[in-house]
Amino acid sequence: MTKSSKLLQDALAYPPRLLRADRAAAYLGMSKSHFLDLVQQGIVPKPVRLRGVVAWDRVKLDAFVEALELEPPSSRRNTVDEAMGIQTED
Repeated sequence: MTKSSKLLQDALAYPPRLLRADRAAAYLGMSKSHFLDLVQQGIVPKPVRLRGVVAWDRVKLDAFVEALELEPPSSRRNTVDEAMGIQTED
């Protein structure tokens, strides 16, 4: 990226309030395609439209994450262990 192509929002000390799909996905720590799948399924908040620009409200994404009941880490062994017949010690 050249200096002339750098966007102002890339240099801001705070995140923008409205995020395009790629940045909203990165904000939630997932791929854009997975993010859009979750939006289509109605799991993640829908975007807003502002004069043709489709974007997600960062505050609504934060509220979505706060409302999640995060799954505890799985005690299940991975499939390689299962395929090899390695027993778990429960």
